Amino acid sequence: MKTNMGAIDKLLRILAATVIVVLYFAGVLNGATAIVLLALAGIFILSSFTGVCPLYSLFGIHTNKK
Repeated sequence: MKTNMGAIDKLLRILAATVIVVLYFAGVLNGATAIVLLALAGIFILSSFTGVCPLYSLFGIHTNKK
């Protein structure tokens, strides 16, 4: 697959995932909310490392420079 995420998009996703994980370990997030947000953080990390966002592909969005 072609990458569809730019560097800033990747950085923002990694930062968001980091904040979610820190809030979880600080005890701010718990229960179902924590599970959903941790899953989202995992998706953010995975998509940041691969450079491909499946939702971007569905909607034809590209944040990378061509």
